[in-house]
Amino acid sequence: MTDLSILPQGCQDAIQQSGMPGMMQGMDMSAMMGGMEGMDEAQQASMRAMMEMNRPMMATHTIKDPDLAFHCGMIAHHAGAIAMAEVELKYGDDEQSKAMAQQIIDAQGPEIEEMTAWVEENAGQQ
Repeated sequence: MTDLSILPQGCQDAIQQSGMPGMMQGMDMSAMMGGMEGMDEAQQASMRAMMEMNRPMMATHTIKDPDLAFHCGMIAHHAGAIAMAEVELKYGDDEQSKAMAQQIIDAQGPEIEEMTAWVEENAGQQ
């Protein structure tokens, strides 16, 4: 089963209504990504961040309402960007890259809050 916990309940409900869970059942993202053997700790952390975002983001494309699909997809996308930025802050050495990572976190966190509020107000109304 796809873990949709990074998405607000309205997104999760819309994905459930789309029939998506059955469509993506059995999709092994780690196998698709070639596994993580031979990767160092930073590479594994980056790969986990991508995998945790990818399935929910793909699932949002099954939502029939295009406005809701947009908000839900962007929430997943931004959550993934924040997770990847956190990997940079933890493992990166370049100060310019770390500053960019912090800018991503600072900008996209509030955007997630704004889109989540839109979902909570509008999901199920279309």
